[in-house]
Amino acid sequence: MPDPVRRRPRSPRGRPRSPLDPPTSFKVIRALFLTVLAVFVLVPVYVMVTSSLKPLKDVAGQFRWIPSGLTIRPYIDIWHTIPLAKYFVNSLIVAGAATACSVVIAVFAAYAVSRYRFRGKRLFTVTVLSTQMFPGILFLLPLFLIFVNIGNTTGIALYGSRGGLILTYLTFSLPFSIWMLIGYFDSVPRDLDEAATVDGCGPLGALLRVVIPAAVPGIVAVSVYAFMTAWGEVLFASVMTNDATRTLAIGLQGYSTQNDVYWNQIMAASLVVSIPVVAGFLLLQKYLVAGLTAGAVK
Repeated sequence: MPDPVRRRPRSPRGRPRSPLDPPTSFKVIRALFLTVLAVFVLVPVYVMVTSSLKPLKDVAGQFRWIPSGLTIRPYIDIWHTIPLAKYFVNSLIVAGAATACSVVIAVFAAYAVSRYRFRGKRLFTVTVLSTQMFPGILFLLPLFLIFVNIGNTTGIALYGSRGGLILTYLTFSLPFSIWMLIGYFDSVPRDLDEAATVDGCGPLGALLRVVIPAAVPGIVAVSVYAFMTAWGEVLFASVMTNDATRTLAIGLQGYSTQNDVYWNQIMAASLVVSIPVVAGFLLLQKYLVAGLTAGAVK
């Protein structure tokens, strides 16, 4: 008699198990790993949220996982203890302007490198990428001296101004933005440029009307990177700013005085200033992922 037909093992959900399905042990290990990772990420957030809702005496005392009393007073006091609103505006202006300038310059530079051949092209790309190897503190003293000398010579106040800080952050984000957009523009078919040229567009028209709309994910990824770099930078902001141009990253230090440390207000202010970055990341997440991966494989 012929052998009975073997039935394929079925998954817990009742469907036939595919040979590509991972084994049960792998699923268990994956679940444990994701659980540990979630705990590792969410526990600090829980501590920040609960500490921001406690009175100062409860935060300064022995830590309790379950607060005995909650109050929203720290979220009100953060705006009066230090000029947080002014620091917030300074950070928005500096980070927004640095991001806009970085994206505009990077788009034109990356398009030229991606679409045209010129002498020194390889040297330019290698130089742009090599600037990311040096630590930021290496440029702190030279930039400080340059800004001070420019101010003494021309009267243009770069040191202690928002413009000087914008130029400083531009030197950080621009090289990586150019390098990243070069890879993304290389993944955009050149046939689009040729079709735009046939329709009567010049190089600039092809860039603005065809290439940029096709490269929106890459441009968004560069924008998010440039904004986050400027938003949370501490080292140069602590040297290049004064009381009038201080940003949030430095202004939060004002909650620590010689007499006391307002831990509950520090936690509340940290959560408040994180809202723009977190909200922007969640809204632009799909573009960010596409922009980071599109130029990786050709």
